[in-house]
Amino acid sequence: MVIVLKKDISETEKSNLKSLLNSRSFKLNEVKGEESTILAAVGKLAMDVREVEVMPGVEKVIPISKPYKMASREFKPENTIVEIPNNRGQIIRVGGSRLVSIAGPCAVESRQQMLDAAAAVAASGAVMLRGGAYKPRTSPYSFQGLGEEGLKYLKEAGEKYGLPVVTEIVASEYIPVMKDYVDVYQVGARNMQNFELLKRLGALGKPVILKRGLSATIEEWLMSAEYLLSSGTDKVILCERGIRTYEKATRNTLDLSAIPVLRSMTHLPIIVDPSHALGVRDKIPPMALAACAAGADGIIVEVHCHPEQALSDAAQALYPQQFDKIMRDMEALAPVIGREVAHIRPEPAKKPNAIERVLGKSKGEKPVCVYSGNKGAFAEAAVERYFDGTVKAEPVASFTEIFQAVVDGKADFGMVPIENSTAGSVYENYDNLTRFEDVSICGGITLRIQHALLAPKGATLETIKNIYSHPQAMSQCSAFLEKHKDWTHIDSISTATGAETVAVKKSVENAAIANARNAKIYGLEVISDSIENDPNNYTRFVVIEANHVATPQFGEDPNADKVSFVFSTKNESGALYDCLGVFKKHELNLNRLESRPIAGKPWRYWFYADAFIDRQNIKNSKEYIGDVLKELKAAAEDVRLLGVYSDMGY
Repeated sequence: MVIVLKKDISETEKSNLKSLLNSRSFKLNEVKGEESTILAAVGKLAMDVREVEVMPGVEKVIPISKPYKMASREFKPENTIVEIPNNRGQIIRVGGSRLVSIAGPCAVESRQQMLDAAAAVAASGAVMLRGGAYKPRTSPYSFQGLGEEGLKYLKEAGEKYGLPVVTEIVASEYIPVMKDYVDVYQVGARNMQNFELLKRLGALGKPVILKRGLSATIEEWLMSAEYLLSSGTDKVILCERGIRTYEKATRNTLDLSAIPVLRSMTHLPIIVDPSHALGVRDKIPPMALAACAAGADGIIVEVHCHPEQALSDAAQALYPQQFDKIMRDMEALAPVIGREVAHIRPEPAKKPNAIERVLGKSKGEKPVCVYSGNKGAFAEAAVERYFDGTVKAEPVASFTEIFQAVVDGKADFGMVPIENSTAGSVYENYDNLTRFEDVSICGGITLRIQHALLAPKGATLETIKNIYSHPQAMSQCSAFLEKHKDWTHIDSISTATGAETVAVKKSVENAAIANARNAKIYGLEVISDSIENDPNNYTRFVVIEANHVATPQFGEDPNADKVSFVFSTKNESGALYDCLGVFKKHELNLNRLESRPIAGKPWRYWFYADAFIDRQNIKNSKEYIGDVLKELKAAAEDVRLLGVYSDMGY
């Protein structure tokens, strides 16, 4: 059973509770979460749960009927995210909306082989490096691995490219020699039910990839995960690697149906190993993509720079170019299924602390804030106003590229338009905020939008035939455009891009709708100024930064006055009402609520919510929002806190 403890439980009350459970032969595991602390009491239930419920310090008791307790959805309704730090200050997260790729050769054969393999897979987008230093082989005459020497090569290659190391452990006696080299232990199919090994590994508290046994049922697999969880680690990743059937066309049969089945049974993240399942390199790429489409959190594949020379599993080792193609295909697939592909951030340059740079305390290299469009875009003006010249503003081609640049470490911040007072919401960015879980909102600013009609020298209202601008800008100037119905409207990525296009074409037949500041930038003239429908035309921007780094750019904002959530409701009557009741109960002024379709789940929706924090009556915003988040998680199906931040307003 799961025992949820009250926040104010005393050590004496906790000790009395544990004594009672120990006397009834329960094995206990205390788990401290973000919102609450629980006791997992594992054993044969031989007592009335009401005996526990009435004890001081107990909030509630949840009986678990499954034979696997801690791995069950009953134990933990929300998905587990396994965090693995690398040597660049980045936290690699497995689970959630991310797709991770683990790649490398089957066996470590030499130092140069590992360095070459690590360089290749890192360049393509892998986030962890795999390789076997100890190889469990069917034949005693096959290559058995290089042992500790191989671990050293593996670790050196991983650290050079910022890739945490994944390697298989074949026996518990190797733990002492492996512990200084390994970031993630892999338990192979043959050892899935080596329970003594699982107990020893679990006690280490380090991440473990648990592969499914050759003939194991899903329940047997989860029972093995239970050994790891009950022994001390909460960082277990399940790996489907194919099961043995009567089919001989492939090495094993990849059971992709296990992925959606597991989703309803367990909170643990799931990855897939198509290399061992298929055993033939040409058949691996489509199954890697199929695994992602089926809901896997990532893939682990074998990649060798010279597969024909491989000492182990040569037939299933991918060429680097094949792995590169898989990664490019995953990038294309990710937005379709509402996921993001995880990447390793570049090695940080030795430069001043980001906060000091932002605050102007250092004369070092400025941090970078990216925005969509070209120089002269309204977003660039928002960057200049928000950061007051302390960052370098750099344009990118699309909203998605803003998020990707921040996640990948190519930029420190991103300036993202979220809504306009006349044209409404920028829905693409609501979707990006739900898809890119490794970014958070750290600030906000509202900018007045004034549009002008810009054209080359000599142009007049009579010579103009084509208008270039962003669709939202055109909608904001619809009354002006209605007077010139013969003009052709041509969409641009941004208003500034439209102005640049008109400048390049150098024709009096072309004009752009953009901020008047673009006239000077691109050598154009202002034909008409302030042509927007409504002088009260404002665009609200949010500033995003990465949250999967060991040291975020900004710490907690003591002046935060705004909070943003995204949540999905349970599929039951009154579900949205229950969620909104949480905001009402905590007197949180909800001033925006948007619904967006959830990718891959027809007729299910994310709800994006903004609320104001009353700074006069709320002194500890972190604790206050923590209470709101706890209750919202209980009422909703899925919840994510996007940010607690200051909004600069107009």
